[in-house]
Amino acid sequence: MAKCDICNKGQHFGIQVSHSHRRSNRVWKPNVRKVKVEVNGVSKRMHICTKCLRSNKIAKAV
Repeated sequence: MAKCDICNKGQHFGIQVSHSHRRSNRVWKPNVRKVKVEVNGVSKRMHICTKCLRSNKIAKAV
């Protein structure tokens, strides 16, 4: 589902613990955006996480 095409960051599973220590399953999802990216001179849409966007691992298409 939500997965970065650059770094393959995906969702993580864990346990949410309440104040009374009751536990339930929980999912952490990455902050993924659909961005127009230029790859080999061709622009295409890719799913990119915001960490890859901020670190300029890709060249955005204009």
